[in-house]
Amino acid sequence: MLQHIAIIMDGNGRWAQARGMSRSQGHEAGTRQIAVVAKAAIELGVKILTLYAFSTENWKRPSAEVNFLMGLISKYSYEQLGEMQKNGIRLNCMGRIEQLPALVRKSVHKIEEATANNSQLILNIALNYGGRAEICDAVNAILQDPDRPEQITETNFRKYLYVPNLPDPELLIRTGGELRISNFLLWQLSYSEIYVSEKYWPEFGDAELRQAVTEFQQRNRRYGGL
Repeated sequence: MLQHIAIIMDGNGRWAQARGMSRSQGHEAGTRQIAVVAKAAIELGVKILTLYAFSTENWKRPSAEVNFLMGLISKYSYEQLGEMQKNGIRLNCMGRIEQLPALVRKSVHKIEEATANNSQLILNIALNYGGRAEICDAVNAILQDPDRPEQITETNFRKYLYVPNLPDPELLIRTGGELRISNFLLWQLSYSEIYVSEKYWPEFGDAELRQAVTEFQQRNRRYGGL
């Protein structure tokens, strides 16, 4: 059973540019697509959907675009609360959340609290997230833990990750045709199957998700064995 899908939502800007639209309009269209894909994931029996929304490297973008994205995150959180409650979606955010603007932190924390008891789907949003940053933060947490284990193993190291109780994604999807993982879930993706779609994120919907899952189900996952 496919329980956890992770998605690198790429191509908002290129989708908009191809249509003579602004990058901001592309990000708005991409944000609307989250609800479409989340609903499709629920119908497929997926329990966890992790989306790469804003990376630690995205701060390098023009300040106007960053500010727009921050506002969009807050706006989307409030606008989608009703749908999340209706569809049993629990919001969880991972990353260096404490470094986000106060308005964004307040928005996502409020939605996390409001949806905490929902159990149909965990919508895990990576905000101000980087895979290397997560590993560094985990190491620093170990060093600061007075009860840290004498020997670090893969099992006890996981306890110091941002969301230690979630299983690793079985499937990583990247939209937009790029062939890289872009510092996303470096620890968790060790044995994830990778599926790349040429579709830009704003046009990746129900049919595209089902196609990715169908291909995943046809693969033989050997985990280093024969």
